[in-house]
Amino acid sequence: MNKILIIIQREFLKRVQKKSFIILTIATPFLMAALIFVPLWLSSVENDKQQHVAVIDPTGVYVKALQGSRAFEFTSQPALTKDMQGEDSPYDAVVSVSGDLVKNQGKVTVFSRKEVPANLLDYIHSRFDETVQKQKLASAGIPGLDKIIVNVQKSVPVETVKWNEKGEEQASNTDIAIGVGFIFTFLIYMFVVSYGAMVMQSVIEEKTNRIVELLVSSVKPFQLMMGKIIGVMLVGLAQLALWAVMLVVILGVASAGFGVSVMSPEVNTILTVLTNLPYIEIGVMFLVMFIGGYLLYASFFAATGASINEQEDASQFIVPVTLITLFGLYAAMYSVENTDGPLAFWTSLFPLTSPIVMMVRIPFGVPLWQEVLSVVLLYATALLMIWLGGKIYRVGILMYGKKPTIKEIVKWLKY
Repeated sequence: MNKILIIIQREFLKRVQKKSFIILTIATPFLMAALIFVPLWLSSVENDKQQHVAVIDPTGVYVKALQGSRAFEFTSQPALTKDMQGEDSPYDAVVSVSGDLVKNQGKVTVFSRKEVPANLLDYIHSRFDETVQKQKLASAGIPGLDKIIVNVQKSVPVETVKWNEKGEEQASNTDIAIGVGFIFTFLIYMFVVSYGAMVMQSVIEEKTNRIVELLVSSVKPFQLMMGKIIGVMLVGLAQLALWAVMLVVILGVASAGFGVSVMSPEVNTILTVLTNLPYIEIGVMFLVMFIGGYLLYASFFAATGASINEQEDASQFIVPVTLITLFGLYAAMYSVENTDGPLAFWTSLFPLTSPIVMMVRIPFGVPLWQEVLSVVLLYATALLMIWLGGKIYRVGILMYGKKPTIKEIVKWLKY
């Protein structure tokens, strides 16, 4: 046991003391905060430069409807000329109205020297649709018809409320629940794959450098494998904890700097919904599924690293694992439509995908027996994979030369 602890300590300190690890750990929360706040800031910055658009409208009705935009200045012109097409033209685009739009016998054409900007196209669509709709309603000759249509088209507000175990009403929000589930799902997917591959990389390096021959003279191969797996796992957990603390602090400071009041109604609503989520259950299940999923895949990666001699040979073993984890990620994405459906149910129980898919379901509420069954199957499979991986690691770690075949690896399991 002491030897395993020494290996765990060695693997942990070797990684956390690297400059790349320190830089990545510190920089990632800032990058995540930047991805949230920089687009918000840029979207709030108004562009003072207006684009000039010529409008050829024989009726004179639609050019008036287009006025009032801050981004575009619309100018009425009698006809389309060659001067408007040249590079020296004062107009960025030309809108031409032909035919009778009210009788559905006309069309609107937008000319430009380059692709028409999406915001201009959206603005033209909305203004023309609104204007033509009003004209059609007016042509019907029914007094107050436009108000009746507007009143009919108003959507009915739908509020979601859930009952807790005591029967009390609590605010809920499906989008927030989906967002929380996806955050934890993506974290498990990213860390299981990246840190599992880190274990394999470490095994290959030590095997290539012949360092492993010195190590196995002092410790058993299984102890060496488990020390590596647990040491790297603790690195991942420590990095997650640091990111969580730093991200909370950075978002708090950034929200104040961008003028987002912590006590604003929108933020209060989000916080209320978040506090009503089963956050203790989410946190516990995240740790349980993260550790179980990591042990499952890391033991496979360790066995893979021991059975090959060069990094280039690892790709053929990694591809199946990558496909399985990607399938789990896609299954999680499609499971949000119905978190109790067959896809969500079976993939959250299947050990190879359950760490990823289960986290999407937890915010919506999962029966206890399904959670327990999923955890039992996951850890049973992880223990089986550790046992099989230990057998492969014990033989493969000291095997050099030609690349072993699947048949030879199966023989190693019998030793």
